[in-house]
Amino acid sequence: MRLYLTVAFLMALWSPPGFSGELLFQGDLEQGALVLAVAAPGALVLVNGRAVQVDDTGGFMFGLGRDHSPTLIIDVRFIDGTATRRTLTVRQRRYPEQHIDNLSRKMVTPPAEVRERIVREAGAVRDARAHASNATHIRSGLIWPIFGPVTGIYGSRRILNGEPRAPHYGIDIAAPLGAPVQTMAAGMVRLADELYLSGNTVIVDHGHGITSSYLHMQDISVRENQRISQGHVIGHVGATGRTSGPHLDWRINWFEVRLDPELVAGPQMTGNSTN
Repeated sequence: MRLYLTVAFLMALWSPPGFSGELLFQGDLEQGALVLAVAAPGALVLVNGRAVQVDDTGGFMFGLGRDHSPTLIIDVRFIDGTATRRTLTVRQRRYPEQHIDNLSRKMVTPPAEVRERIVREAGAVRDARAHASNATHIRSGLIWPIFGPVTGIYGSRRILNGEPRAPHYGIDIAAPLGAPVQTMAAGMVRLADELYLSGNTVIVDHGHGITSSYLHMQDISVRENQRISQGHVIGHVGATGRTSGPHLDWRINWFEVRLDPELVAGPQMTGNSTN
């Protein structure tokens, strides 16, 4: 079943290309959201001082991370030399605490002999998320990779075997071992490998810096640099890497900025959620 983006939208109205325009904003802005926007073709857009990619129609997008500050500043310079600035407020969220026990000790505190591997694999993940292709696949709408109870939510503060760890940057979806996992949108496979912490992992590039990641799978059914369509089976639910049982850890990024899949893709249209 197709789910449509329910993220905050910025809608911009503009005169014909080459002339200045006034930006109008609609929708909520909150931590974890993906923002879709339209400026004028050829415009230069800065989000909190960071240049973002603008397509031929003037469209652009950017993400708001888990801990984004309350202030969002958008600067637009049009091709006729005029410019506009808008200062907006980002809604701040409160995140719960989640305790996960019975994990292997070597997964909570990896031994020295695997730390170099973990650092190397983290670099490969960063590289996979660094692409800025012109594709805009997510504009066609997103689907959930699998349906099931949501057992771990975005942003939660993780306590592993009683030890505080980094927040959770995806959502965990409980599903039977071996259930097929689909990609949320069309794109290019940028990483398909077995990693120490996340197990069998696939990262798909959907364009404009948007990637989706699928962790802890039983196996991998795609290869790197493979173009895939929405709904393509990329693997099956597993329990590889640092995990206490079969589930899918689904993540969405804008480059290095981690987003909330439930905000970006909208709620499940079938199945149950614990939240």
